[in-house]
Amino acid sequence: MDAPVTAAAAAIDPVTLAVIEKGLQQVCSEMDLVHEKTSFSPVISEAFDRSNGIYGLGDGRMIAQGEIGLPIFLGVMQETTRAVIENRPDLRDGDVVLVNDPYFGGTHLMDVKMVRPFHYRGRPWCYLANTGHWPDTGGMVPGGFNSTATEIYQEGLRIPPVKLVEDGRMNDDIVKLVLANVRVAKERIGDIKAQVAALEIGVKRLTALLDRWGSDTVEAAIAEIEVRAERLMRAHLTDIPDGTYAASAYMDSDGVVDAPLEVRVVATIEGSDVTFDFAGSSPPCEGPMNSVYASTMSAVYVALKHIFPDVPMNAGCFRPVTVRGTEGTFLRAELPRPVAGCAAETSQRIGEAIVLALAEAIPGKSFAAGAGSSGNISLGGTDPETGEGYIMYNFSGGGYGGWWDGDGLTNGCSSIGISKSQPVEILEQRYPLLFERYALREGSAGAGRHRGGFGVDYRLRILRGKGKASFLMEHGRFGPPGILGGEPGEPNEIRIGQGDKVLTPEHLSKGEGYVLGPGDWVEVRTPGGGGYGPAEERDPEAIAEDRRRGYFSGDA
Repeated sequence: MDAPVTAAAAAIDPVTLAVIEKGLQQVCSEMDLVHEKTSFSPVISEAFDRSNGIYGLGDGRMIAQGEIGLPIFLGVMQETTRAVIENRPDLRDGDVVLVNDPYFGGTHLMDVKMVRPFHYRGRPWCYLANTGHWPDTGGMVPGGFNSTATEIYQEGLRIPPVKLVEDGRMNDDIVKLVLANVRVAKERIGDIKAQVAALEIGVKRLTALLDRWGSDTVEAAIAEIEVRAERLMRAHLTDIPDGTYAASAYMDSDGVVDAPLEVRVVATIEGSDVTFDFAGSSPPCEGPMNSVYASTMSAVYVALKHIFPDVPMNAGCFRPVTVRGTEGTFLRAELPRPVAGCAAETSQRIGEAIVLALAEAIPGKSFAAGAGSSGNISLGGTDPETGEGYIMYNFSGGGYGGWWDGDGLTNGCSSIGISKSQPVEILEQRYPLLFERYALREGSAGAGRHRGGFGVDYRLRILRGKGKASFLMEHGRFGPPGILGGEPGEPNEIRIGQGDKVLTPEHLSKGEGYVLGPGDWVEVRTPGGGGYGPAEERDPEAIAEDRRRGYFSGDA
């Protein structure tokens, strides 16, 4: 399927249109489930750090994405697909391209993508694509979150668009090359096969959908679905008063230079169009918090999806949106800048800046800043009990911001994902560690008419052998800000116990190379969400209930 078809769209009745729309989403959601259930890595099988979608034939535009796929890939995978279309015109039915290069429409190296051309009855029709977060792709530190990297070559194996599968057969040479350059290769081969299998089920289910409704009808329905998504987004934008709205969000540091980075956005509303200008943002940074363009664009889309959650996920909702001013900033990195933090951390500051900018204009649809960090922690080593290497990669929740009608969610996932923390029982079963505490972080919520949600407080201890820990988090220097008079949530805190020493990372939320032995521990306290509205306007009964539950001390 190529350019949008509009002539036949009006002939499709609303019921058929809804069935086809949900059918396309179901194809993607079933791909997500196969991907999740067959992957070896807990970060995919338990935490759902993956996404699958359907993309346009000629332009790679997003047609559909599963409802349980990560939102940050809303815009990213269409950019990946476009890069594959431009660079691999030789693809045939049965081929699968493997790519993780951030500079080919990607994010960071750990987000490994596969793209497969889909043919229906002998003719090219669309592309299927997916992303899975691999816990390791080589590089200086286990897990890939190298907080002191100064070029991408230090971050891991960088894969341009190469044929992993050709005419239905796996390319063993490519597989061997990849597995020779990553840690815990027997896990990675399972993840590779899971992604290929997810694409295969997508071929079967999409073929069945087209067999049922016919190619012409489905193409017309897709065109109409995109038109309606654009129309709905424009209707929401029209509700915002015309004008210019500006705000800044700040990152702790880039991991190398201990100074804040600014994400500056100026949003201009003109009728049903919006332009986001990032020209005032910090220049490219030394460390790995640079963002590639695909990740920056996707972060903008995710922010709007948070504000207007009823808009369907397809290319139509992107059409009223213009992004400019990223050139010369750390939000449009160029090779060989390191980018490990772009998808998990920098993208959340982009979204935070947009939400803060629009808060005054649409207070009835606004919310304060949330924890705004994925809380990335990696621990890699060899388990002396089994003699095998391991990499434990985990992310944790934090408090969401208070919103116009209530308090923020406690222990919510990152704002760019719908992934969840892995069950500690699974992590303890697979790795030589013990979680000694996993609790709500009392007192972390920002005060307000509607307070923020609470972060979490956990502590893990190494049981045997040695492991090397690394962290790539955010909101350690600045707590998540409140809006409309609300107060900020508590900032992120990391402590490391090595023998008799208790350490705090120099960059507060980032650090690497901490060698831990038996009995050593790591303690993380994630941020609470910012408050909405002045604290003095909070319902006294809600204050009393918070104190009764022990959320705050008596003098808070």
